[in-house]
Amino acid sequence: MAEFTMELNDEQKEVRDWIHGFAADVMRPAAAEWDEREETPWPVIQEAAKIGLYSLDFYAQQFFDPTGLGIPMAMEELFWGDAGIGLSIVGTGLAAVGVLANGTEEQIGTWVPQMYGDVDDVKVAAFCSSEPDAGSDVAAMRTRAVYDEATDEWVLNGTKTWATNGGIANVHVVVAVVDPEAGSKGHASFIVPPNTPGLSQGQKFKKHGIRASHTAEVVLENVRVPGHCLLGGKEKLDERLARARENARKDGRERVKNAAMATFEASRPAVGAMAVGTARAAYEEALEYAKTRSQFGRPIIDNQGVAFQLADMRTQIDAARLLVWRASWMAVTGKPFTSAEGSMSKLFASEVAKKVTAQAVQILGGNGFTREYPVERMHRDAAIYTIFEGTSEIQRLVIARTLSGMPIR
Repeated sequence: MAEFTMELNDEQKEVRDWIHGFAADVMRPAAAEWDEREETPWPVIQEAAKIGLYSLDFYAQQFFDPTGLGIPMAMEELFWGDAGIGLSIVGTGLAAVGVLANGTEEQIGTWVPQMYGDVDDVKVAAFCSSEPDAGSDVAAMRTRAVYDEATDEWVLNGTKTWATNGGIANVHVVVAVVDPEAGSKGHASFIVPPNTPGLSQGQKFKKHGIRASHTAEVVLENVRVPGHCLLGGKEKLDERLARARENARKDGRERVKNAAMATFEASRPAVGAMAVGTARAAYEEALEYAKTRSQFGRPIIDNQGVAFQLADMRTQIDAARLLVWRASWMAVTGKPFTSAEGSMSKLFASEVAKKVTAQAVQILGGNGFTREYPVERMHRDAAIYTIFEGTSEIQRLVIARTLSGMPIR
């Protein structure tokens, strides 16, 4: 078991500096353009693929880093570069995590490589869980998957929303209801292979922030997928559903993980790291501006009102990073989140990102309110962290339930 450390080793520092260089030299110069265009930045993803940054091998190396710090370190640097482009580069990872969390070794080996494609033919993937009437309330999910025993196929019908890369993905991972009577326990995840008839893109959303990342509805109309596309396999699903029914009879409060929540639990510290990256970028912009912007004959950082804000911003960013690193280390070493440490890291880092980017805009004054300075974009981007992959309110609910052992509503 890796010892917990707050010091990156030489190899990790080398990787961090490499990602930082890509973020500074490739992502940042392109950030404003793709934010305005509100389109997937395929040329930037292509450049990331060329150097091995957008690849299964790279993320596998970071995912299996024994210290747990590989993924949060990479996420922080990429999102320091730009949140919208960063999400376009890492959005495939959520679908990959969905397969890693729920799939068999054969399914992982078959489908995850197809999510990324190769240098000459870059692909993306999408994880589809949220629905128009089922976001935080996963029990309200309506997308159905019905097993056709005669053909050994699952038939999927429904509409997914807020799907990163939805409709443009090569591979879609779709969470659907297989047993309506079991509520959120009756969910399963399915691979929808490329070019499967019946899957189409619905509305593409025009967003407040992360506008370089494609977000859209995914419509499923009698989508037939082979039986082997059920993540984990039917035997495992049948066993899980039987266990859930037995647990429900024993104790109505006993919980069984569903497919979507298994994915989100694995990714929450990574989202926290994204928020830390955006917050750090805004803080650095504000710090540099405060040191060079003069009013009344002196740099504005000479005023305590500004200097103390910057001190608080840096303190909060470092505290958020420590929570993210703790949760990431616990996850990789198999320590249970007995106090919902994963949700803690995502909650705190998300709120810090919103607050720090707002303070950065304030420090830059009128300039911070214009698109001539990047803090305006960073502030818009930061708003998503308290919303996606579990709102701040849901994180607090998870933490409170975990601490109290009570079914708090």
